[in-house]
This record gives sequence, structure tokens and C-alpha cells, in this order.
Amino acid sequence: MANASDTIPNLTPSMIPVTPSGAAVATSASSGSATGLNAAKLPPEGYTELARRMTKPAKVGPEGIETLDGSVLPVTYTWDYASKRVDLRALYEKSKDLMWNARVDIDWSVDVDPERENSPDQANPIYGTDIWNKLDPKTEIPRLRHHMGSYILSNFLHGEQGALLATAQIVNSAPTPDAKFYAAAQVFDEARHVEVYDRYLREKFELVYPISPYLKQLLDTILTDSRWDFKYLGMQIMVEGVALGAFGFVHQTSTEPLIRQITEFIMKDEARHVAFGVLSLKDMYKDMPEKELRDREDFILESSQLLRDRFLGQEVWERVGLPKKECEELSEKSEMMSLFRKLLFSKIVPNVKKLGLLTPYVRKGFERLDVIEYENWEASA
Repeated sequence: MANASDTIPNLTPSMIPVTPSGAAVATSASSGSATGLNAAKLPPEGYTELARRMTKPAKVGPEGIETLDGSVLPVTYTWDYASKRVDLRALYEKSKDLMWNARVDIDWSVDVDPERENSPDQANPIYGTDIWNKLDPKTEIPRLRHHMGSYILSNFLHGEQGALLATAQIVNSAPTPDAKFYAAAQVFDEARHVEVYDRYLREKFELVYPISPYLKQLLDTILTDSRWDFKYLGMQIMVEGVALGAFGFVHQTSTEPLIRQITEFIMKDEARHVAFGVLSLKDMYKDMPEKELRDREDFILESSQLLRDRFLGQEVWERVGLPKKECEELSEKSEMMSLFRKLLFSKIVPNVKKLGLLTPYVRKGFERLDVIEYENWEASA
């Protein structure tokens, strides 16, 4: 089996953006009925026909809705609209200038073949094994690439919907206008992320996987917990932190130009989202009673395990006709998957430390996951 380091770039802090960058959205206005809009972005057929054209369902994918019953956060009015948190207001102002339009700023004309080696085959957890070597290189390996790519990107898509729902809850409960404004801006970011991954999977892959049960369990916990800080800790620090690591890996290793462009745009947004969590939870845990603090410590470790397990490809093996149990065992032992799973925590560990939550109890958990090496990497805010 080839050494992962022969095909995958060295993992460094520069793979994950600490602060967002990028050009501001154009501000030129058009005349007439389009006053205040960028004329270059107006769809020639009109918005109604555009919406009708873009609602084609996935060729293969999950359907339906699901309702969660759980504790509801209190709704918080704030009657003084003057800024209370300059750092959050600055983040909000930055987010407005860096907003992008998934319909016109992404080059959707790029042709994508989901069966090509768009990411190194070495990144597949069964690469180089007896199972892999028995696969037909002209039919079975391309099909596996298609399914594994869809599985990974589909869970990005579902995770973005979870972020959309959780951040909407934060708008309701945030105690300052600055936090409400930024959370509202993030809600728009998350809607755009759902839009772009959904379109990519529907139009280019024509295959969407259901959500991983590990990710679903974590999202359900975040969305139904009534403690406001769990929303930030679960979504902004844990889920968004892992997303930054995963997106950085995809951006560095993929040779497919469209997903690289999409990932680059999304990473800039995600860097701000994680910073929002770090800034909002600053000093939150300094004097917290021991019993309440243990709840947060347990949550960090439990969610870390769920986030780690969501990338093992459990749902893929059976669908493509491979022995599920054996492939899962190979995934656990894979050198490449081990490297990938560690990278996922490159933002979580330093951010948890900055919040004062890298307690001896949490440290032992991170040591068991073999990710404590990231504790001295740069935090997000």
C-alpha cells in the first residue's frame, strides 16, 4: 500500500483558515425595477422561472420531513439596539462584505465526472487492501468513487442544514443585538451552503446519501437541548470546527475544480462561524459549578466520538455490494483515515482550550482519540 504522505500534502495549520478573506460583493446598482440590485446577477428569465427550473429533485436521494420534539430555548427580546459587543458587531460587518451568491459566483458550467479520481484513491479507507485489489478498475472502482464522494458531500449537506436550524435558534436566544445580527447573517450563510451542496449533488452526482446516524444523533442533541450555550458549543465549536478540518482536506486534495471553488467559498464563511462561537462563549465556563461543567465536558467527548465515526463510510459498503463488517474494520485501521480523522480536530482542540474546557478530564479523552497534539495550534478568535 502506498504511503499516504506520497499523495497527500503535509498537514499544517495553513490548511485551515484562521481568519476569513476575500473580495467584497459588488455594490453597483441597476436602474428601473431592479434598483439596488447588481444587474449582472439578475436572471434573464426572471426569479419565478429561475426558481421553477432549479427545483428538480435528486435522481436518487432521501425524501420527506421529520419533526423533532424537544426543549425550546427562551425567546429573548433586546430593547437597547446599541452595540454591546464590538467584536461581534465587527464580525457582522465583515460577514456582510464577504457574502457571495451561489447562483452567479460559482461556475456551474464545469463538467464533473463523479467516477473519476477527483480525490486520491489512497484516501479511500479500503485502498490497497485485498478487497480493493479485487475490484474491477473500469467499473467497480469508478462506482465506488461515485458513492464515496456522494456519501462525504451528502453529510456536508445535511450538516449544513443542522447548522441552519441551530443558528436560527441562536437568533431567538442571543442576549445582545450584536449576537442576533451576526447569527442572522450566519443563517443566510447556512442557507447558501445547503443550496450549493444540494445543487452540486443533484446536478453533478445525481446521488444523495441519507444523513449518517452518528451526525443525526449529534444534531438532534444540539437542536433539542434547552441550554443556550450548548447551541454554540455543539454547532459553532464542534460541528463547524470539524467542518473546517474536513473542508480544508477536500480543498487541498481534490483535483475537481468546481468542488474546490465551492469549498474555498464555504471555508471563508465557516472560519467566521467558528470565531462567533469562540467569542460568544468567552469566559462562559470560568466559574461554572463542577456538575454543570461536567455536562459540557461529557458533551465535548461524546460529540467528538460521533464526529469521528461519521466519516467511516458505513453506509457505502453495503450499497456497493462490499462486505460491510470487513470494510468497517479496514476503515478503523486505515492509515489514511487515521490521518484524516485527526485533522478534523485541528480547530476543535485549540478552541476548546481557549474556552477553558481542556480540563484534565477532556484532555484524557482527546488523548484517547490521539488528537491532543493540536492543543497549541492557533484558535479561531
